[in-house]
Amino acid sequence: MSFPMALFVTVLLLIGSGFFVAAEFALVAAKRHRMEKAAAEGRRGAGAALAGMRELSLMLAGAQLGITVCTLGLGSVSKPAISHQLDPLLHGLGLPSALSYGVAFAVAMIVVVFLHMVVGEMAPKSWAIAHPERSAMLLSPLFRALVKAVRPLIRLLNSVSNGLVRLCRVTPRDELAPVHDREQLTHLVAESERLGLISAADSQLLTRSLTEPGTPVGALCVPAERITSVEGGAGIDELLRVATAHDRTRLLVREGAAVLGTVHARDALVARARGRATHARDLARPVPEVTDGTTVAEAIDALRRRRATLAVVRDGTGRLTGMITLDDLLARLVQPAAG
Repeated sequence: MSFPMALFVTVLLLIGSGFFVAAEFALVAAKRHRMEKAAAEGRRGAGAALAGMRELSLMLAGAQLGITVCTLGLGSVSKPAISHQLDPLLHGLGLPSALSYGVAFAVAMIVVVFLHMVVGEMAPKSWAIAHPERSAMLLSPLFRALVKAVRPLIRLLNSVSNGLVRLCRVTPRDELAPVHDREQLTHLVAESERLGLISAADSQLLTRSLTEPGTPVGALCVPAERITSVEGGAGIDELLRVATAHDRTRLLVREGAAVLGTVHARDALVARARGRATHARDLARPVPEVTDGTTVAEAIDALRRRRATLAVVRDGTGRLTGMITLDDLLARLVQPAAG
């Protein structure tokens, strides 16, 4: 191979190595929530970056394979080409053939290693870390296409490496674990209060918002015996009387032990204004159900998805144990627990 061609191949290999290094660090450093937002906005490359983050282990294996191939290429093409050019020059300076070859080999090795480390690894790494989301969106489409082309080989290599990791009693992961779990964040809040960085009130609010979402709703719900309800056959006047007597806008509608749903006092007033002779069961709307082991966070999510403001709580046997409201759950996050 001619020296100009060897230089051209060297440049391509350095660019290739830099590409894989930058793609690797970009996927690791990019924030998942920012990529999800970018993907939702339809930004180019965000979907590919997000997909790469979901199978990070495979993508990193692809990056390592690409870097290794580029490194081997530099060693087999660039180093001999530089050494071959230096050897005659050193020999012409009066160095013996054996010595000139050794010096040329050492100089070529130093030049190639320097270029590979600085141009092919360190500079791309610094760029990717400085702009992780931008670099991830820019590089991921091509990176994923290259990984897809050799996916069977990468899967094989990744499976072997995962097997070695399991021998050390470590479970491999395809994605990065969260940077901080709830316990660590709670500790950070406590330390911030201790150091005077936040007030005691802010500390209590943050601590509750971190700990309360994991509380089971069974410990927070209104007990079944205290639920204000009406029978399905109750008329409009009876329904409004119960709502007024207990100062409630929503009532649970029951038919014996069965829960038919909830009825809003407003619907009863509208029905009466229109002269409709109806019953509570006809006005009842479906009510979500959760188990007593459901957490506050899960219950809030369920209520929001159903666009409901309350839900009934049942135990493991299906027995009605209580009722929760969205207002009570949200208040639990920002107000001290009673007692």
